[in-house]
Amino acid sequence: MARLGITGHSDLGEETAALVRRALDRELAAFGGGPELVGVSCLARGADQVFAEAIWEARGTLEVILPAVDYREAVVAAEDLYRFDGLLMRAASVRYMPFRHADEEAYAAANTAVLARVERLIAVWDGRPGGERGGTADAVAAARRHGVPVHVVWPRGAVRG
Repeated sequence: MARLGITGHSDLGEETAALVRRALDRELAAFGGGPELVGVSCLARGADQVFAEAIWEARGTLEVILPAVDYREAVVAAEDLYRFDGLLMRAASVRYMPFRHADEEAYAAANTAVLARVERLIAVWDGRPGGERGGTADAVAAARRHGVPVHVVWPRGAVRG
């Protein structure tokens, strides 16, 4: 069984999302497909959702950890609800962190919960330091502090925005 977590940028344009998807497909192929391939995601827009779709299409098992009770209503944009809800319905399990509102503390706690459930973290990350707690750079730093191996995926030609 392979248990993989995801962290990554949410601001991926269409071209970058396609590049990231191809890179993730290659990454996941190394672990084989099927239910023994477990992906743990917070389903944030961008990298998290691209990863969740790749796990699903590899016939893997998707586990979701949502940062807060109000995450869907407060954070997911109206134009993203269909995709978000579709992924949420495909999840084998959904866990809500004990926060009413999605904020940096909730995101950091969700990252910690992901790290506790995986043996490797895939980071769709441009390598730049981030300022916010609970963001991609923070999740990578936390993984490294806890001894969780991190594999950075940032394909040539990828840009944020």
